[in-house]
Amino acid sequence: MAFDATDIALSLLKIVVVLAALLNVTPIMVWVERRGSALIQDRPGPNRVGPFGLIQSFADALKFILKEDLIPEQSHKWLYTIAPMFGLLPALTTISVIPWGEPFKLPHDIAYGGKLSLVLMITAGVILMSGLLIAGFAIHPKEGVGRMPLNLTIRWMVAIGLILGGFAVGGLVIALRQFGPFNLPGAGRAFAPIVADLNIGILLIFALASLGVYGIVTAGWASSNKYSFFGAIRASAQMISYELALTLAAVSALLAAGSLRLTDVVAQQTGYLYIFNTIKIPAWNVFSPAMWLSFIIFTVSAFAETNRLPFDFAEAEAELVAGYHTEYSSMKFALFFMAEYMSMAAISALIATLYLGGWDIPYFNEPGTWWSSVLSMGCFVTKVVALLLVFVWVRWTIPRLKYDILMRLGWKVFLPLALVNIVLVAFFVAKHWI
Repeated sequence: MAFDATDIALSLLKIVVVLAALLNVTPIMVWVERRGSALIQDRPGPNRVGPFGLIQSFADALKFILKEDLIPEQSHKWLYTIAPMFGLLPALTTISVIPWGEPFKLPHDIAYGGKLSLVLMITAGVILMSGLLIAGFAIHPKEGVGRMPLNLTIRWMVAIGLILGGFAVGGLVIALRQFGPFNLPGAGRAFAPIVADLNIGILLIFALASLGVYGIVTAGWASSNKYSFFGAIRASAQMISYELALTLAAVSALLAAGSLRLTDVVAQQTGYLYIFNTIKIPAWNVFSPAMWLSFIIFTVSAFAETNRLPFDFAEAEAELVAGYHTEYSSMKFALFFMAEYMSMAAISALIATLYLGGWDIPYFNEPGTWWSSVLSMGCFVTKVVALLLVFVWVRWTIPRLKYDILMRLGWKVFLPLALVNIVLVAFFVAKHWI
């Protein structure tokens, strides 16, 4: 069997892009969460390590690496060690079946002129101006934190890197003009910005996401700590309860698309809806009269699935110290930390795909070219970032509920409403209203 080198290279490129994005979610979101909570609570937040505290997350990562890795004497050593892996792998793999851009055909060559050269010139100018601006701040720092040697060093490093990057992009434009066009391998081949476009995509997501509870239960039991074990039991009951509502809420979007493939779900939302035959709005599922309830159920259930406030009973510090990861330290604890933020990013991407049109840009008919695909990727990332900010906003605004309210909400409110919504969407589909 012959291997297609271009297909392999494109697949590896997609995997690298997705992994790089996910691995950077944790340090970025930790900084955003700290600054966001400080803004809500009228505090300065991290502002010492690097400009605006931007390097604080990297300092924390270094701290986790250097800390002593303690293993409780009475713990089950083998299960205690591998438990963090069960939480991290589902977060890394579920994103693989979510489309993050508009498909397009690879161009035959790259040449000077057209939109590519314009984009490169604008990019070079923005990067160069950003580097000069940061260099100006380094030359004339503000009083106080801005004059710290660490902050000045970081500013100079960033400024020099941006200036060199701007010249490098400008040099690429000059090279294109000087040497003429050069051919691309795989020209004319369709490129879909999705790692694996499976016809059972949504089922794979739910199957992999359900494995996350095994990591939490294993960590709680293997620690030989009653607080950890209570947190694991709470987490398992909570995740099982809300997985039902989460799955049934997603059925509504799948009924409207008539497919389990997430690319078909996005394609179904690329049209428009008309209110009173005059007001034109995007045909996103969140705007559908039959699916706004499904959107609310899915989003709230996502908070419970990711153990975020007001549903973080598995880690309730007032009752369980730190819950299922009480006995963990060093990089094992960091893996649980990373898994939470990666799961937030994955579930935000899924919400954007099912209800917010995925990569669809409202009021813009994508022509299927490389530049429109880049714009659609930016639109998708914008939606995911907005949903991540909602996670932060809710955490620092709504207090933790009581555990009995959590379980009652899942079984007696969300589960019946999700079933009713499926019937409503099925009726709309039968009438060809959606």
